[in-house]
Amino acid sequence: MQLVSPMPVSDLFERVRALYPDRPLRTLWRSAGYKLRPPRPVAFVPQIDSRVRARLAEGCDRPEQVAELLCELRPGPIPTVVLGGFVPDATEAVYILRGMFLRHGSVYYFNYPHDGFSAPLLFAQLEDLLEELSVRYGTPPIVMGISFGCGLLLEWLRRARRRDRPARLRGIVLVSPVTCTADVLERGIDKPGTMLGRALAPFLAASGGAPEEAQVDRSRKLLLRMFEAGVQGRNAARVLLTRGELLLLRHRVMRTVGAITARGATERIRAFAAMEPPTGWFTLATAPLCEAPVLVLFAEKESSVLSKSAPSARLQEVAGELFPSAQVRVVSARVGGPVQHASLVFHAFHFSPPLSRFYRRLRKHVALEQGGLAVRWGRAGMRRMGVV
Repeated sequence: MQLVSPMPVSDLFERVRALYPDRPLRTLWRSAGYKLRPPRPVAFVPQIDSRVRARLAEGCDRPEQVAELLCELRPGPIPTVVLGGFVPDATEAVYILRGMFLRHGSVYYFNYPHDGFSAPLLFAQLEDLLEELSVRYGTPPIVMGISFGCGLLLEWLRRARRRDRPARLRGIVLVSPVTCTADVLERGIDKPGTMLGRALAPFLAASGGAPEEAQVDRSRKLLLRMFEAGVQGRNAARVLLTRGELLLLRHRVMRTVGAITARGATERIRAFAAMEPPTGWFTLATAPLCEAPVLVLFAEKESSVLSKSAPSARLQEVAGELFPSAQVRVVSARVGGPVQHASLVFHAFHFSPPLSRFYRRLRKHVALEQGGLAVRWGRAGMRRMGVV
């Protein structure tokens, strides 16, 4: 009897590509994996929350100002904590890249509250979470900030440094940093030149209260347009996402933007306005902010969000002084349109290479610290470490 020879892998790939000629194999592979195991971040209930409870008990903050914590648990020695930008939520911002993070460990997301915001309370949540993860995994996590999330992360690092209690982290990732209002609003110019500047201007102009509902609704539409600015034609979106994924992401972004109340938006933007620009607080006395390895990624077209004189652009010059082992990269595209500000969804394949190299390097450091012994991170190992 003649044996049936299996189809060569190359032939199988060619047949799949014939069905979806406009999508690279990595997109097909990822979307197939998401169908088998779709992204399902679940609520994370921290076991350590003493700092948050203290602030709430003292009346410093309101319960509705507490950020939502979600997680996806996976085997791996290095957890990641994600602080998102204004839009979308952290869970949607790394929708495509999450697979890369999960190969190295669990991912924890901060989704900001809709009806309030308090930077000190968020910092308390972050410190509680970092303490808990360091105990659970035996190593501190990598913390990743995206756009506005970078400003929050740098502000927290600065405050910790001023208290002479520098943060202990495995690594830091800063994607398209936005650290102060001067990044998006030019001084002496009445009409902001960027979409983010036009969205924030009514809140910054309102003295003592929230702007009118019509202005809030206009800002919501601008924030939604800012998210969609990364899509450069339908073909570009189809290369990265299936039609169902694109519709799902857009629905979630619209839901998030629509759920943010005027009070929530006002408090979030006031916290942003209270942040000092790096040019204002950077001195040799504050350096280094943290001893952990740092990766700073700027998009080649930050001008869609950042102003021409954005102080955060100076991070490209001073990152090495703020962080002893900092790497600064400008992410660009060889073909197609330019890489946009914090476009981790629509330009995921461009951001992925430097992120992958950074994570691989840190994983080697973890192995060396553990004496070169291989750590088994199966479900049994996760239970022994108290992760599940």
